[in-house]
Amino acid sequence: MNVWTCVGSPAVPPVDDDGPADALIGRERESAALGVLLSEHHLVTVTGRPGVGKSRLAAEAAARTGGPWRRVVHVRWQGTGPGGPGALTAAVSQALTGRRPHRRETDIAALVRQLPATGVLLFLDDVDPVHRECMGLVQRLLVAVPGLRVLVTSRRVLGLGEEQVLPLPPLATSAQDAAPDRSPAVELFLRRARTVLDTLPTATTAGDPRTAAAKAPPEAAEPPTDTAAPHARPSESRPHLADLRAVEAICHTLEGVPHAIELAAEQVARQPVEELADLLENHQCWLSSDRPPLLRHRSLRDTVGATYALCEREARIVWGRASAFTGPFNESTAVFLCAGGGVEPHQVPSLLVQLTAVNVLEPVRDPGGLGQPRYRMTRAAREFGAERLREAGECEVALERRAAHCRQIAAVAENLWASGCQDQAARLVQEEQAELTSMLRQALCRPDQAETALETVVSLWFWWAVFDHGEEGRGYLLQLLPLCPAGSDTGMRGRLLAAWLGAGCDPQGARALLGRAWPAAVMAGDDATVGHIAHVQGLIALHEGDHRAAADHFEEAARTTPDHAFGGPPPAVSLAARAVAQAAFAPAAARRTARRALTRSGVRDDAWAALVARYAKAFVDHHQGRSAGARNRARRALATLDGTLPASHVGVALRALAADIESGTKARPHLPQTLLYTGPRRPAPTGARRPVTR
Repeated sequence: MNVWTCVGSPAVPPVDDDGPADALIGRERESAALGVLLSEHHLVTVTGRPGVGKSRLAAEAAARTGGPWRRVVHVRWQGTGPGGPGALTAAVSQALTGRRPHRRETDIAALVRQLPATGVLLFLDDVDPVHRECMGLVQRLLVAVPGLRVLVTSRRVLGLGEEQVLPLPPLATSAQDAAPDRSPAVELFLRRARTVLDTLPTATTAGDPRTAAAKAPPEAAEPPTDTAAPHARPSESRPHLADLRAVEAICHTLEGVPHAIELAAEQVARQPVEELADLLENHQCWLSSDRPPLLRHRSLRDTVGATYALCEREARIVWGRASAFTGPFNESTAVFLCAGGGVEPHQVPSLLVQLTAVNVLEPVRDPGGLGQPRYRMTRAAREFGAERLREAGECEVALERRAAHCRQIAAVAENLWASGCQDQAARLVQEEQAELTSMLRQALCRPDQAETALETVVSLWFWWAVFDHGEEGRGYLLQLLPLCPAGSDTGMRGRLLAAWLGAGCDPQGARALLGRAWPAAVMAGDDATVGHIAHVQGLIALHEGDHRAAADHFEEAARTTPDHAFGGPPPAVSLAARAVAQAAFAPAAARRTARRALTRSGVRDDAWAALVARYAKAFVDHHQGRSAGARNRARRALATLDGTLPASHVGVALRALAADIESGTKARPHLPQTLLYTGPRRPAPTGARRPVTR
């Protein structure tokens, strides 16, 4: 049954009893702002996601003396579902009179007669279940009683013209904007954990050396001498709180939501914080407690479920399907994944807005900006939605659609890179990185998605090779290749890319991969792949100290690879690598080759190839004593870099070369791992001249 808590006496309402009275931590700024809003305006709404502490903050502000009100009328919804018609009006009337109103006394006119003209703060707490009625009631009361002040807590705004909104964010989980030692979220966890530990019977923990550590200040506590089993009884295990990193990890996983943090802190009586952090990283809706008086606050699942229960059917469907996304997503992506099965494509954008209004989704990018609206689902809501998705039997379909979306993103990024829009390609992958990583990791455990994942990895060759992600890309390839058909074109490109990324750290493995890719490329008449294989052979030779063989391989690569080939270095990059190799034994030829790289057809439309060619020319000039020209060339090349993008290997090499020139250091070959990424550098063979240094 839905029940109202009505506090209508002249005394101010007590602070919310969901937690200890001193639990209002890290809210100094919001508390001051709310006090100002209540003093200057007649309608203030505190909004925020479930469990963020809206009621506590509002109750503390209402209880504060010195405000322009003499009486607080506190009405709070305690049920888990919507109320009937007139439920809110009847509850306010009961709070004012102290008795259950008759049916004829539940209209607005009767309520207006009961309200004093001034000095009343009407505190409508947790009104989401009666949101529509609350809008009409508040609007009519403010018109009829101009001296009335109304304070509302809700997950969404009322949308009235005179409304002042205070969005309440989660607590900060890092200490950069807080005290120098710990963040408000960590402070709340520690304080609540100590309260829990202090309430345990002393007799059950007497003689346990971990008890003192648990109650001691975190900086001074010592770790326990043994590890307790998870879910141990209090008499068997008392956690220590010395490891603040584990506590910070817990608060970060829970996204700084105070209610979730307090529920987690209560678990310290059962298991160490390190194990708790690991558990919460995988799943958090299991957190529960029998302490909160409100049923919907007794578990994190119930807290989120209270919002789910108030959503329309279509919004629930979109919530569940969108939970397949791990990171932020665009509106068009949500339409692709969520439409169908009772939800029309044109409905999805408005449903996303509805879920954002109730704080299930967070806008990552301004919906009114030039780009598409972009959203992120809060973690607890994502877990809850994933449970509903599995119950509906749609999990497999959603994951397949997500994998197809990631493959499409990778293909679009590769096309952008090949067409000269390399900054856009890098930004696209950077923006979708969380989703791509999640899909690829999941595909390692799902053979049915292995081929889609391999296509995605191969299309993202530039992300692994040009930027600092080579080891990650090679790891995916080595695990996915055995799961995919050996004779496919994607498998051939995958072996080439794996060899490329491992040429420096595993030359023998790279040769074996090239040996399997080369026959397929020749049989298919694929000049681009044959040329790229020659380029990787040149990298292996260069890292083994055989500069002449490396130069020959790079020349073959430049001669064989078409100018606008996909999937690897263009001819200008192979020529630049040849120039670096020739600098060790043929300086004049190296200079001519560097000029060939700079003047190669299409190099001006390929920002990465142009940058590599400029590096090679600057390196050769510096190697031959032309330091002034090398310095100017390196500076001009560095000036073209976009600081908002991830650092590329050639950019790092250019900076190292410029630093050498400025310091007067003799020419050291800073071969950019760009020429290309070759993995962690292995030591040069004994007796061989080391060809490159970082």
